[in-house]
Amino acid sequence: MSQGFELPLYLDLFAVFLMAATGAIEAIRREFDLVGLLGLALATGVGGALIRDGIFLQAGVPAVVRNQDYLFAVAAAALACLVFGRRAVLSEKFVALVDAAALGAYAVVGMEKSLAFGLDFAPAVLVGTVNACGGGLLRDVLTREEPLVFRPGQFYAFAALIGCLAYPFLRQSLGFAPLNAALATIVITFGLRVLAITRNWRTRPVCETGLFRRRHPPVA
Repeated sequence: MSQGFELPLYLDLFAVFLMAATGAIEAIRREFDLVGLLGLALATGVGGALIRDGIFLQAGVPAVVRNQDYLFAVAAAALACLVFGRRAVLSEKFVALVDAAALGAYAVVGMEKSLAFGLDFAPAVLVGTVNACGGGLLRDVLTREEPLVFRPGQFYAFAALIGCLAYPFLRQSLGFAPLNAALATIVITFGLRVLAITRNWRTRPVCETGLFRRRHPPVA
């Protein structure tokens, strides 16, 4: 499906920058020192890519350490948050919007790299979703928060999954040019997350579904 196409590097760096920024802002909120801020920004920014390359694709040295631009993107995000982050930490929605944009970008990058590597559709969707959610997962684990990806609430992993499904659909079924499909997928994923946030669309715990709901015995 990829036909030799490779997404522009700036799209990958854009995803790293945005995801690293969410880690840096969380570090500022928790009053970490400079080392803690850089460490959390790094883990959040490139965590999903390291999981993708190191565990799933295993195609040699991970991209994030073969190209120093990824580290520069993390450093730029940390610096931007040091300068402007004091205002950003006051807005939960601002951080959620940044995270939503990163989610869509990383879903596209993960899907394209998985398809270019030769994975079948279903494994590529799995890797793309993990790529999108992995950084946020590491951020939550390192800050001792219940991971957002597992928590009942506003769509997160579901939005990443929709993005991973949308990208090959736009390319294969609708004939979009690869870059146009990538940009459209980012917009779709971002839009779904924004709608979930603004309209408070929420998932439910499985114990509250009909299958697991406790059935009370009839009153005699």
